Amino acid sequence: MRDVAFGQFIPGKSVIHKLDPRIKLILLVLYIVLTFCTFNYAALSVPLILAVVFMLLSRISIKQYMKSMKAVLVIIIITSILNLFYGNGDVVFQFGFLKITDSAINNAIFIVVRILCLIIASATLTFTTSPTDLTDALERLMKPLKVFHVKVHSIAMMMTIALRFVPTLLEETDKIMLAQKARGADMESGGILKRAKSLIPVLIPLFLSAIQRALDLAMAMECRCYHGGEGRTRMKTLTLKSRDTLSLVFFGLVITTIILFDIFIVHTKR
Repeated sequence: MRDVAFGQFIPGKSVIHKLDPRIKLILLVLYIVLTFCTFNYAALSVPLILAVVFMLLSRISIKQYMKSMKAVLVIIIITSILNLFYGNGDVVFQFGFLKITDSAINNAIFIVVRILCLIIASATLTFTTSPTDLTDALERLMKPLKVFHVKVHSIAMMMTIALRFVPTLLEETDKIMLAQKARGADMESGGILKRAKSLIPVLIPLFLSAIQRALDLAMAMECRCYHGGEGRTRMKTLTLKSRDTLSLVFFGLVITTIILFDIFIVHTKR
């Protein structure tokens, strides 16, 4: 768990670091739309290439991105295996009542690539955007919801704090597990039920530690007279620049092209 890097901010001077955080959030949403609008391998290669471009432009080591995938690696493997047994088409392999078809293999490949692309894109956002900038961006983008009396600032602050404490809680979990092992706890042998029971001495102090951290943070914010919302001043004002506009236009053109390409292929097959 000490190697999991998801949710961390890594300072830098790359092009992606310099983008407006509001634009980065919008681009992430557009990228998710682009990823799920791909229904053939030619279109699927576009978000995959863009994910590689994100990693290169962020100037963050590939090792950090690999660490961010460790937390969901098991989910990716289980999801891909389950998708192998769903789908109609020509049977490629059969073992008893279990059948693997060509369409099921395609579905599994699409699912894995999509999940990997989303992890890379979201990791790029957290690696290149500080929690403060992320909070300001979320608050600005959700500002229209104030018409419906939604506490936009509180929601943005809670989301950012939760994301910020992901690596902290993982590090705390690792420390507790090492402390339990030093006291003779066995967490690696036995079946699934035994391993699950051995995690109880880890979960209880972890929850207590998380609650204590939340209380300390709330107390610190109150001591500094933090109230947020209306009248709050910001040290850094968010301003859009030409590179932000160009990035948004570029993504809009890419998504439009991919959607039109998919529609053209569908009509051609008919």
